[in-house]
Amino acid sequence: MKVILNQTVPKVGKAGTVVTVADGFARNYLFPRGLAVVADKSQLASLEKRNDRLAAKTAAQKADAEALKAKLDGQTVNVEAKVGADGIRLIGAVTSQNITDALNSQHVVSLEKKQVALHDPIKRLGDYTIELDLHMSVDAKVTVNVFDPSLEVVAAA
Repeated sequence: MKVILNQTVPKVGKAGTVVTVADGFARNYLFPRGLAVVADKSQLASLEKRNDRLAAKTAAQKADAEALKAKLDGQTVNVEAKVGADGIRLIGAVTSQNITDALNSQHVVSLEKKQVALHDPIKRLGDYTIELDLHMSVDAKVTVNVFDPSLEVVAAA
């Protein structure tokens, strides 16, 4: 089924794009949450008009997003977390908000948590590549290093 996304949906597409998804996924997930509408002729015409208005409006925002991408793309951000007794799994999880806070403090940027495309919370130590949705057509990738400072001290000793 072809649908028009109202909001960015991870692993599906960005807001304002026409995508093909399974019928059940559209009926049971996208439509009830207001994330998409059916891509019929009238909706496609309104999407085209909306995209034309947005293109003129967001030209300056795109330039800012490109500058932010140049600053962040390929960077590493360290997120501190506590691990359980097994030494691998975290107590709790690292969420989009944790990553946003770390990016804002370590790289002196201003991001919102909805710009971090984290599909599931991070529940283990290690390095993860996360995509940042800076603009409708601008994405950046950062590496998130999840570590436990108490393990680092033990390993160094």
